[in-house]
Amino acid sequence: MLMYPKPGKKKKRSLHSPSILQPDGRTCWLCEHLDHNCTKYRYLEEHHIYGGPNRSISEQHGFKVKLCPAHHREGLEAVHQNIKNMRRLQQEAQRKYEETHTREQFMRLIGRNYLEEEDG
Repeated sequence: MLMYPKPGKKKKRSLHSPSILQPDGRTCWLCEHLDHNCTKYRYLEEHHIYGGPNRSISEQHGFKVKLCPAHHREGLEAVHQNIKNMRRLQQEAQRKYEETHTREQFMRLIGRNYLEEEDG
């Protein structure tokens, strides 16, 4: 007998969907769209577009992209350093999601409209 027996119920595994913006994921999304550089990198980092409390939603619905370290967390154009590039990703993900869903569905999911600057 174990002193602390293992619980009988297993943890539910989360669904890992592929990116809706970047199906192949072998190039840095920002290198491709900002610099028109389609270099295939050996090492890319996964960035969840809607982080914080929406990170698991980003994982479930494919709101993520692969970025080189310079565009992910290092340098002036990194999404964790540059709000302009962060907003660009958030707007592109919302646009792509709204191709197959409604704005109301997106709002229920994420809780914010990132395309409101364009609408007004």
